[in-house]
Amino acid sequence: MSMPAERTPVTVLTGYLGSGKTTLLNRILTVKHGKKYAVIVNEFGEVGIDNDLIVDADEEVFEMNNGCICCTVRGDLIRIIEGLMRRRDRFDAILVETTGLADPAPVAQTFFVDEDVRTKTRLDAIITVVDAKHLLGELDKAHEAQEQLAFADIVLLNKTDLVSAEEQKQVEERIRRINPTAAIHGTERCGIDLEKILERNAFDLDRILEVEPDFLDVFHEHEHDDHVTSFSLVTKDPLDSQKFMPWIGMITQHFGMDILRMKGILAFKEDNDRFVVQAVHMLLEGDHQRPWKEDEERVSRLVFIGRNLRKDIIEDGFLACRA
Repeated sequence: MSMPAERTPVTVLTGYLGSGKTTLLNRILTVKHGKKYAVIVNEFGEVGIDNDLIVDADEEVFEMNNGCICCTVRGDLIRIIEGLMRRRDRFDAILVETTGLADPAPVAQTFFVDEDVRTKTRLDAIITVVDAKHLLGELDKAHEAQEQLAFADIVLLNKTDLVSAEEQKQVEERIRRINPTAAIHGTERCGIDLEKILERNAFDLDRILEVEPDFLDVFHEHEHDDHVTSFSLVTKDPLDSQKFMPWIGMITQHFGMDILRMKGILAFKEDNDRFVVQAVHMLLEGDHQRPWKEDEERVSRLVFIGRNLRKDIIEDGFLACRA
């Protein structure tokens, strides 16, 4: 399912209220990196102020303040992007900053479900900024904070100067319990080498597995009471593609609204290529990646991150797909 390399990269900046998203956005716009960005800012409310908080830069800033970007304004997002594509020679990449109350999933899905947007852009990463001092309290009160972490490809653990080393460790462990696959970077005032977060192809699982073949090897089931949980399924037995494809389609349709992210690599019987699959809610995609290496153990692995998922039902179905 690869697309032409010239597609414009899009980075989604999300994070709960007060985490530092606008600070990160301003940093991206002011650091000298030689890139031009088109910026789409969404604020929940009739009167927007985020646009006024963004530094005076040459970048084009589009503000959507007639609703939450994950709900009523997806059409606006598509129209803005389509308009940008008619002037794509004026910028190198697109930044989308969501409101602190946004669910990132519909934003991510926009870059797959609209054919025109899909062919001209590629979702590079969902970056979630979190407040190291207040995250643990927010997770207990706001499901949005948990879901923003669950969708993250990269987490900026911001305001680390306000917590002790032990407190920071506890916060990182809690993040890992929700999302075992995201890269975590500790920051103060969102200070980070931008090469670590921009144009990383972090949303592209094919790319991740090329760079880190063992990316999905180390994750195990996480038992806890969080609103969002994660677990992994593993089998060394080859899978039957004729069984797996209908099953995974059924699973994403049945549990789709509760599946925040799903990603995996699969070994099918009589197939010499690794198969990569991932889903956001009910949006499912997969394709062959590369041939299995001779010294590579052919193990199938799926990682699910979601809300109140029935691991027993999903695991039974997964194992029933063995050849």
